[in-house]
Amino acid sequence: MLRHLRLIPILLQMNLRAQMEYRGAFLIDRLAMIIAYASAFAVIWLLVARFDTLAGWNWGELALLYSFHTLAYAVGASFSFTQMRDLEEHVRLGTFDAMLTRPMSPWVYLVFARYNIGYISHISLALALMTWALLTIPIDWSIGWVAYFLASLLSAALVTASLMTMLGATALAWTRSNHLYSLYFGFWELSRYPLNLYPTIIQGILLTIVPLGFMAAVPVAVLVGKPVPLLGDIAPIAALLAGPALASLAVLFWRFATSRYQGAGG
Repeated sequence: MLRHLRLIPILLQMNLRAQMEYRGAFLIDRLAMIIAYASAFAVIWLLVARFDTLAGWNWGELALLYSFHTLAYAVGASFSFTQMRDLEEHVRLGTFDAMLTRPMSPWVYLVFARYNIGYISHISLALALMTWALLTIPIDWSIGWVAYFLASLLSAALVTASLMTMLGATALAWTRSNHLYSLYFGFWELSRYPLNLYPTIIQGILLTIVPLGFMAAVPVAVLVGKPVPLLGDIAPIAALLAGPALASLAVLFWRFATSRYQGAGG
């Protein structure tokens, strides 16, 4: 086991060299991504500038919500999105069979050999905006608040990684999975905003069937003292448990999907 873990830094180093082979293209792509996310936040700013608040959330609180969402997504997706999106192609071409012969878990190899350093643009923008937001809104700073902030951020990142892993793993059992990401990102767009902006049925979906509400809306509402629809007083603990619970489910689903895998030839 320890020998396998020592391979992870080597996989990361090889992947970094491959991604930085065309540095100009890499940097331009990162700049384009920053502009795209900044433009999306500009839309929120325009709404707040016109109506003063959005569903009772002011400018600083929405900035924290957006930056928390972006950071949690970037951390979780860097370990899952590209890797799991490409899993369908690995299954179709039979290259996943080769991963099964390597001296380590195919999940570990897939995740770390394809770790996406490109999310550094998301992280940079999110940290800059988050710093501004934390300095703008009134916060009763304490060790407990900071600890909850970090723990809920980790849980939110696990929500992203777990959901993407389960979506991608369906390719092992049913060959096709990429169409599910269109559905995922539809709800992902909704999860950038406060839950109380939506009708009850959408709130319920974002907290259960597609639990992307735990990526930012629930933990940030707890952090800034906003009521959380449907969850009420259990919102603080639910935000912390959502990530580990979904990660456990993702492990079980990965094992189930792997057991159903029959190889490229069916």
